[in-house]
Amino acid sequence: MGKSNIRKSALASVLAFMNLPAILFAEPSCPGIYVNIPNIENSTGTVACALFESPEGFPTEFLHSATHIMMMEIRDTKARCSFLDIPPGSYALAVIHDENKDGKLNTNFLGVPTEGYGFSSGAEAGMSAPSFEAASFSYDGQNLDLTIRLDY
Repeated sequence: MGKSNIRKSALASVLAFMNLPAILFAEPSCPGIYVNIPNIENSTGTVACALFESPEGFPTEFLHSATHIMMMEIRDTKARCSFLDIPPGSYALAVIHDENKDGKLNTNFLGVPTEGYGFSSGAEAGMSAPSFEAASFSYDGQNLDLTIRLDY
């Protein structure tokens, strides 16, 4: 094999290897519930996303009753929570902007929240938090993108 053939063979190997990451090293897509929070008032603290599969503890007892909880850093007043490998079923989401990172939704002396909060299915808080049924949604086990806007 001449020098030019060796160079051509080496170049072909390098070019073939350059395409491998796209084929062999690609991350497998995992179905899940992807939650976008686009309107965070500031980038202080974290966002807590709590996924509930039953009315028990919804939404206030998320540390004790939620099926899955994610704490996410805020980037440029936005955050995204991803819940992967969730079985199909009926769920509800509560999202809290935990500005002081104390693990709870802070309220004033009247019980009115002083940090941002939001719920799935457009459920809104009136004189109290919405019910699980008002915030519930069906999940079929495929990719589901949700957007939850926070109220302050």
